[in-house]
Amino acid sequence: MKDFKIFKFIVMIVGISLFPNYAKAYQMATTSSNLSEKERSIITIASLTAKGDLVKLKSELNKGLEAGLTVNEIKEVLVHTYAYCGFPRSIRGLQTFMEVLNERKTKGIIDKPGKEASPIKEDGNKYLRGKTILEQLTKTPQSNTLTGYSAFAPIIDTFLKEHLFAAIFERDVLTFTQREWVTISVISAIGEAEPMLKSHLSICLNVAISPEQLKEFIGVIQPIIGRKKTKTAKEVVNEVLESK
Repeated sequence: MKDFKIFKFIVMIVGISLFPNYAKAYQMATTSSNLSEKERSIITIASLTAKGDLVKLKSELNKGLEAGLTVNEIKEVLVHTYAYCGFPRSIRGLQTFMEVLNERKTKGIIDKPGKEASPIKEDGNKYLRGKTILEQLTKTPQSNTLTGYSAFAPIIDTFLKEHLFAAIFERDVLTFTQREWVTISVISAIGEAEPMLKSHLSICLNVAISPEQLKEFIGVIQPIIGRKKTKTAKEVVNEVLESK
């Protein structure tokens, strides 16, 4: 009996001495994320929209609002996706978001609308405005001579410059950084677009997204897009980071 009491005393002392370390380690593990909750929500919402998984999207839209994203920010995320996965996915995402907002309203939840997009100054050539934004994103001067697919189908270069990089990227509801999170999430989800993914991952590094955040991004998208596409995205991330 005496030996048993001594044993209990030793266990208690060891437990008391170790518990703070365990607690500290756990706290560090749960607070060491390189991505904010808003960024995680943007990545998840964009990936699920591209995949067309509206059931899970509905849940993540709720989480996004709870994480602090405004109604207009989420709308803009869903609108931005159409440039990379088409109108059908984008519109279904918006319709799902409408359902979420209506359900929350019936529960008495009033979500912050957030700011509207500032008026875009149309006082310059739209193609050149888009070209300038692309140069800001890539930190590379854009040649006046078209090459590759742009030379093969010049109209696509016009659409990219005037619409994607001018009309969409000029809208200030989201930052360039947030738009790149949407972009790489959608491209990773649709798959078979590695050259474009590589280009936008390079842009990510230019708009203050860190290598650590890109590595964590892979972990966020894996449960959504599956192992095969995640493996491909991870390989492209590693290639971009190694080249830097």
